[in-house]
Amino acid sequence: MDEPIPVTRDVDHGTAKLMPDVDRKRAWLLTVDGAPQSYVDLDEPTHLEFEYARRLGHVVDTVAEPGRALDVLHLGGGALTLPRYVAATRPGSRQDVVEADGGLLSLVVEYLPVSDGAAIALHGADARAWIEAAAPDSVDIVIADVFGGTRVPAHLTSVAYARAAERVLRADGVYLANLADAAPFGFLRSQLATFATVFEELALIAEPGVRRGRRFGNAVLVASHRPLDTATLARRTASDAFPARVEHGAALREFIGGAKPVRDQDAVPSPEPPDGAFSIG
Repeated sequence: MDEPIPVTRDVDHGTAKLMPDVDRKRAWLLTVDGAPQSYVDLDEPTHLEFEYARRLGHVVDTVAEPGRALDVLHLGGGALTLPRYVAATRPGSRQDVVEADGGLLSLVVEYLPVSDGAAIALHGADARAWIEAAAPDSVDIVIADVFGGTRVPAHLTSVAYARAAERVLRADGVYLANLADAAPFGFLRSQLATFATVFEELALIAEPGVRRGRRFGNAVLVASHRPLDTATLARRTASDAFPARVEHGAALREFIGGAKPVRDQDAVPSPEPPDGAFSIG
């Protein structure tokens, strides 16, 4: 049998590359302009290679009883790692994936197709335009993992965007976002302040090294109107290969400090990662 070979293609927003993992038979790494975007194992969709993806998975696992089908909206598609995870762990879930880069979607569908019957609908569209037009109270989870290159786009950081995300969620729904920042955390604090104006409950999941300002890295924001199961989340994230901490309540309010919510007219993308922070090869 032929060994899989890397695939390189120009897509709408850069150059995408699919690279096979030599250690896992049908696993692939997706990069765009050298920055890792997704890792997917077609034979084991519950395998979440990237730490931030595992943290998002932990939240998905804890928002409802195990195995219960959910309606999930994914903003940002990548290689469809989390949609595949939800389909495997919560069979019968209905999922929509909104990805602005249609060329990237086509590449992923061609080389990394999802299984028939997974109920994953793919849409080439802008994330904010999609949620502003979507039906209210229509989904249980919104997962935002949108990066223009290596930065979260500015129009997905404001109070108006947070309100749009809240509108599509059901009353007990949960919003998740993969963000990135470094000390002094101006972007991360402003995002927490922004979502605190719309949601009653917030939590932040990050590695201690990132949270203490030692390096640039990912952080997962969780927002809802109902109390989050932070105890279970804390246990799960602490047991990962790269342990993370869950902050909420008073500690999180202290971290937010005097940060102000972001208005559309003041919105800026997340900071540019330092050279080498997210790149490979």
